[in-house]
Amino acid sequence: MSQSQAMPSAFAQLMATIEDRKAHPPERSYTTSLFQGGVEKIGRKILEEANEMIEAAGEPGDEGRSHFIYETADLIYHVFVMLGHQGVKLEEIEAELGRRFGVSGLDEKAARNQKGDAK
Repeated sequence: MSQSQAMPSAFAQLMATIEDRKAHPPERSYTTSLFQGGVEKIGRKILEEANEMIEAAGEPGDEGRSHFIYETADLIYHVFVMLGHQGVKLEEIEAELGRRFGVSGLDEKAARNQKGDAK
């Protein structure tokens, strides 16, 4: 299979499903209920899932690792729902991350802080 015929990544498939749920909201859909709750509801779930992921990161062994993966997937799903709610495409996030390659994280943060100081 050529690169152009490759299956979309799980991230791309998930984002497409979330975008479809926003455009065509099924009545009995968790994603639909999150969209209806807006930034506040989605944001609460992101914070909850982030805390659960961090807690799972401290669990030992294979069971802890599996739990960490599970919670990370939950967090990513909810972040993707927020992206969909805000109308942000996954490609935009990928482009932003790509822009940062070759730039020191410390330098990038310092540049952001200087912009904030100029206001």
